[in-house]
Amino acid sequence: MSSVTPSAEDHKAVAVDYFKRLDTGRDLLDLFDDEAYVCFPKHVPARGIEEVRRLFTDIGALFTSIVHEIPYFNYIAEGEFLVVEGFTHGVLADGTAWHAGQSLGGRFCNVFQIRDRKIHRLFIYLDPDYGDADTQRFPWLRP
Repeated sequence: MSSVTPSAEDHKAVAVDYFKRLDTGRDLLDLFDDEAYVCFPKHVPARGIEEVRRLFTDIGALFTSIVHEIPYFNYIAEGEFLVVEGFTHGVLADGTAWHAGQSLGGRFCNVFQIRDRKIHRLFIYLDPDYGDADTQRFPWLRP
């Protein structure tokens, strides 16, 4: 019996599918292993598919729209791990727009662990203050 080890391109395809589904609001839970572990800043880590569903429902409520600028992503692959660095733009639920490079929000780095074409672990590193509203703690954000 032979097994084919997924390539970096296979892992990249899973990640790109994840970002495209996220941007269009399509279901993405079938991309995750049933026991997946997902971390997003300022949210309780999610363990298992039901908690992952709750995490993405909570995060999704923050946005009217979001676009991950996939053609400009940087990728680093090693074994089961894929690191994706990139930019986003969009509109928050309160109407505030952001665009990485034009505002401070929208830069991110995600670390995926992908096994058998399923996301087993996803750590999302970003500043969740997309609209630069945290001026009490960071006064240099004030206009």
